Amino acid sequence: MTDPRRHLQNDRPAAFVLHRRQLIAGLAIGGMSIVGTLIGRTARAQATAPGQVPPLSAGAAGPNLPPGWQHQTLPKVERPNQFALVDDGDQRVLQIRSQASASSWAAPLDVDAARLPMLQWRWKVSRALTASDLRRREADDYAARLYVLFALPVDRLSLADRVRIQAARLLAGVDVPAAALCYVWGRAQPAGSSGWNPYTDRVRMVVVDSGDQHAGQWRAHRRDIRSDWTEAFGGALPRISGLAISADTDNTGEQVEAWFADPRFAPAS
Repeated sequence: MTDPRRHLQNDRPAAFVLHRRQLIAGLAIGGMSIVGTLIGRTARAQATAPGQVPPLSAGAAGPNLPPGWQHQTLPKVERPNQFALVDDGDQRVLQIRSQASASSWAAPLDVDAARLPMLQWRWKVSRALTASDLRRREADDYAARLYVLFALPVDRLSLADRVRIQAARLLAGVDVPAAALCYVWGRAQPAGSSGWNPYTDRVRMVVVDSGDQHAGQWRAHRRDIRSDWTEAFGGALPRISGLAISADTDNTGEQVEAWFADPRFAPAS
């Protein structure tokens, strides 16, 4: 992205509350509420080969999951999103229909982010959500989300965060990750903005597209995970343990369609 980044208010959420938007989050301590059991023991056993994101385009047209992907629903959200693989021109892509709903397709991974630091993907949305705003919990919905999860060792967390994530892992019954980047198509903030998720400082939100100017158009993006990690968390770059794709409208009650082409990690050069 060529535009300089615009940073939002950097005050971090002060309190930890086991809320729907936290426990079912995947981080279970943050607003990343769509990756549930992604990094559980079973998911680890199913991880794809190092450095590879399972191609969405390898699946058959229709609602069935392609190899390497899991549908993650939310225990306290009544309506999951509707997912289907569809043909768009000469490429098979993932279509998400979200109407007062939320869930994700997620893939457990084992990626050396130092060797493959560039995340590349294309997405398209029918519209930006009117009420989407990363500063407010009740507006924590987006026309499109792409999460990158990191296998951050808990010994690199503060004592308070260690207690929180250990409690979350105990309650969730899985090895939930301790840090994530979340790339979104927003509205209230311009593209290039970044800030903490309103529920937790373990999820860094990055607005990649914003508003309706490019609605209905495919948008191609390339992000340097090393740079985004350093800006958000600092310290040594952990391995990438998963990726999740979603749209969510359960907070705002809006509706949207989103499409994703195959995401991939690539070398810097």
